[in-house]
Amino acid sequence: MRRPYWIPHHARPDDFPPLEQALEHPDGLLAVGGDLTPNRIIIAYRLGIFPWYNDDEPILWWSPSQRMVLFPERLKVSRSLRKTIRKGKFTVTMDQSFREVINACAGSRRHQDGTWITDDMQSAYCQLHNYGFAHSVESWYEGRLVGGLYGIALGKVFFGESMFSRMSDASKVAFAHLVWQLQRWGYELIDCQVQTSHLESLGAYDIPRPQYRTLLNQLCELPGHTDKWDFDHYELSEIYQ
Repeated sequence: MRRPYWIPHHARPDDFPPLEQALEHPDGLLAVGGDLTPNRIIIAYRLGIFPWYNDDEPILWWSPSQRMVLFPERLKVSRSLRKTIRKGKFTVTMDQSFREVINACAGSRRHQDGTWITDDMQSAYCQLHNYGFAHSVESWYEGRLVGGLYGIALGKVFFGESMFSRMSDASKVAFAHLVWQLQRWGYELIDCQVQTSHLESLGAYDIPRPQYRTLLNQLCELPGHTDKWDFDHYELSEIYQ
């Protein structure tokens, strides 16, 4: 039985095997071990790999055979979501409360079936946020954070990590704002990692690993939008009239 590649703890940040060595069962498990230094995480994403593991496991690195992605221009906005956006029910911001967003995402997963957003993962992604690679989008209602998402940006690709919602449509509104802004900045791909019905309803779909890797090779080399993110001055409610 073939086993995933073991990464020594102090190995080079680029010490990953070829994606073709990922296991079929469980689908996409490529490597075990290593660390969560910013360099290793950035290199992993650039190669089409992401960390996903629980507190009681070593770090697990994945590259599924099918990758769920969203091309920004294919975002699906339902009639009910358009109505919510038009009402301006939520105030949406960028990079205002990254730590609070990732903590809320971890909490929402913990209340379901455990969380893969461990304390070490939160620390690593907060560090990436400080370096300008990781970003958050927040939905506010009457001054309270009620939804949001976070992810990593490389070149013209946004790698979505997780989202949470404490009110109906709060995360979807944040996502719609993000996708519109990414289009304004010329981003061409949003990585959603693995298939979910929620993301599928927004227009995401699976593509095979080789196609995904080709897109990364093209798009991650393009100049991205660096530093702290903020929305351009516009009213998304006007777009969805």
